[in-house]
Amino acid sequence: MKSLIGGVSFAALVFGVAQGAAAAEFDGITIDAKLIGGQQYEALYARIPEWEAMTGAKVNIISKKNHFELDKEFKSDIAAGTTDWCVGSNHSSFASQYPSLYTDLSGLVSEETVAGFVQANISASTLNGKLVMLPRAQFDVSALYYQKDLYEDAEKAEAFEAEYGYPLAVPETWAQVKDQAIFFADPPNFYGTQYAGKDEAIVGRYYEMVVAEGGKLFNDDFSPAFNSPEGKAALQWFVDLYEAGAVPAGTTNYLWDDLGNGFASGTIALNLDWPGWAGFFNDPSASKVAGNVGVAPAPKGSAGIRTGWSGFHGFSVTEDCAHKDAAASLVDFLTNEDSQKMESAAGPLPSRTAVWDYVSEQAADDPYRAEVLAAFKETAASAFAVPPTALWIEATNLIYPELQAAILGDKTVDEALEDAAEAIDEMMVEEGVY
Repeated sequence: MKSLIGGVSFAALVFGVAQGAAAAEFDGITIDAKLIGGQQYEALYARIPEWEAMTGAKVNIISKKNHFELDKEFKSDIAAGTTDWCVGSNHSSFASQYPSLYTDLSGLVSEETVAGFVQANISASTLNGKLVMLPRAQFDVSALYYQKDLYEDAEKAEAFEAEYGYPLAVPETWAQVKDQAIFFADPPNFYGTQYAGKDEAIVGRYYEMVVAEGGKLFNDDFSPAFNSPEGKAALQWFVDLYEAGAVPAGTTNYLWDDLGNGFASGTIALNLDWPGWAGFFNDPSASKVAGNVGVAPAPKGSAGIRTGWSGFHGFSVTEDCAHKDAAASLVDFLTNEDSQKMESAAGPLPSRTAVWDYVSEQAADDPYRAEVLAAFKETAASAFAVPPTALWIEATNLIYPELQAAILGDKTVDEALEDAAEAIDEMMVEEGVY
């Protein structure tokens, strides 16, 4: 029989002392970190004091921004030679741009740790033979969130069918999304849908719509392929919704937090969004649509292809970090099973195989969670990554202003795509890609 001291078993006390002794090598070390910011990440960061208590080290978060702003900051640091901070948030869409910034983690974390991740994610985290990041519970592909009561209103159903000639039901195609978004819209009080309207965010959405229409963003040699019938049809979809007033007027300035908070405000009918928002949307303390949220697989384009632009978040250690062992320990902690179980409870899809099993078991008694997992699992089955070029972000910086110009009516769709294709072609030639 175990003896108890103050309600804590002697074995637990011994284990705690052993842990503290083993971690003494990090005592007094401070790890500077540059991390992605946003509501859906704060619960994970709240675990950092646990790591500090276990190791004796401290974490100093010197920057907390979205990935677009972090990208600019990282590039500025590389140019200035100020990359001696230690831990940075990373993403599969951005990682290839920083070949010299991050160190190889394979010598800093155990083989057992690496083996516990979904190996497709580990492969995508390995660039030029270096394991540059450990994936977190943020495998991203988007599904369609919607307000359920819109599809339970008999008057709306009758009016919709009379106008569009087919029954009102949760959309399975992007053509249906456009019809329904225009039908539901009642600006400025209520909008049919919304979309991210700047930076890589809108180019990613445009990219997956081009694919869903049967087209390509780039050819195999990375020359522009989007100035095509499929590319024009994809951009026209965004333009039509904006011209109809079915999206908020400010949508061309929106990024992910704007979209998440917009849907949670109860003013958006249909919202293509990431799994990390699932818990937030159904939380009565944070969301006006809690209890009224349905989740469906991402719709398909005219080619019968489901949109599925995907990627994943991770954490990396800089090459110039003075305390790589401690930094790698923090990265390991932020991506371990306990961290991923905690993050996955709010919706994100885990990147550890054991946590997938855990999440599936938890969902058995939670109908909403089961619906979320089913929708994202079906979407993920046909997911596709960004084009494999280190110039991806630079390319999106050239494309997105042209997409915005078409949406706002400053250029025609043909003009915008012709100008974007010309800019991409010039960049690829200048960079020696072809």
